[in-house]
Amino acid sequence: MIRKLSGALFLFVFLLAATYCGSHRASGPPQPYTGQTPENPLGRMVVHFLDVGQGDSIFVQLPNGQHMLVDAGSKDRGKNVVNYLKQAGVKKIDYLVATHQHEDHIGGMAAVLRMFEIERVYMPKVTHNTKVYEDLLKSIQAEGLKINKAAAGVEIINSGELRVKIIAPNKASYGDINNYSAVIKLSFGGVSFLLTGDAEKQSEQEMLASSFNLGADVLKVGHHGSDTSTTPAFLSAVKPTYAVISNGADNAYGCPHAATLQKLSGIQVFRTDLDGNVVFTTDGEGLTVSTNGK
Repeated sequence: MIRKLSGALFLFVFLLAATYCGSHRASGPPQPYTGQTPENPLGRMVVHFLDVGQGDSIFVQLPNGQHMLVDAGSKDRGKNVVNYLKQAGVKKIDYLVATHQHEDHIGGMAAVLRMFEIERVYMPKVTHNTKVYEDLLKSIQAEGLKINKAAAGVEIINSGELRVKIIAPNKASYGDINNYSAVIKLSFGGVSFLLTGDAEKQSEQEMLASSFNLGADVLKVGHHGSDTSTTPAFLSAVKPTYAVISNGADNAYGCPHAATLQKLSGIQVFRTDLDGNVVFTTDGEGLTVSTNGK
C-alpha cells in the first residue's frame, strides 16, 4: 500500500488471531553488542536475533554498510532494542520491517522511530484495531515516512551477491493476522536466512506452491515455535542447518511446542530464552554463530 500517511482518521478492522503466542513475559534485556563495527569493513553480514522475551526483533548489519531491523519486540522492550542498536553504533536504519501488526512484533517500533533516522518502512497491508498499531502509524506519520507494502515478490535489495526479498504474504486477505506476516529471504553469496515472522500453515503452503526458492541455511522458526507453523513439508523445503526460536522463558503459551521441537530434531536449534542473543556472521561463504548465554 505505498501511500503517504496523513492526519486523516484510520479505519481499524477487527482481525481475530487464533492461537496467538503473544505473552510478554521477560527473559532478560538484550545484551550489549560486542561484534563487528557497523561499517562491516570486511564485507560481512551479521544477523542478530535479539532476546526480547516473547516477541521478535532481528537486527541485520548488511555487507554494504546498511542496516535493517525486522520487528522490535513488545512496547516494554523498545528501549532494550534501542540500547542494543546504540551499542552497535547505529545512527540510521535503512530498512525497517514490521512483519505484521501484533504487539510483540511492533510494540517497540515507536521507540526506534523516535531515536534513529529511518530511510524506508515496510509493512503488510492490513489494519488492526489496537492502540500500539495506531501509535506506530502516528510515529511513522510524525517522521514524514510512507509505508511500502510488504508482499510476496517485493525486492528490498538486489545488488551483486546481496539480495533481500519478501516471499510472503502471497494473498491480499487472510482470516488470521499471523498469515499476513512478511517472510523475508536474506541472501549473501552462498549463505541465506529465512525470516518467517508468525507465518502459519496456510502461508507456508502458499510459499511451497510458489516459485520461490525456500532453501536457507538459517530458519527463524515461525510463530515462536508454536505448532501452528513449521509444517514438515515446509521444513523439508527450507532444509536449514540452523533454526532460531525467539520466545520468552516460561511463557504462558508453552512456546516452543514439543511437536515443533520434535520436527526440528537433527537441526541445530538456538532459543533466545535459553541462549540469549543469537548472532550469525557470514562472509558469503562460511557461517559462524555466537550467543551471549543465559
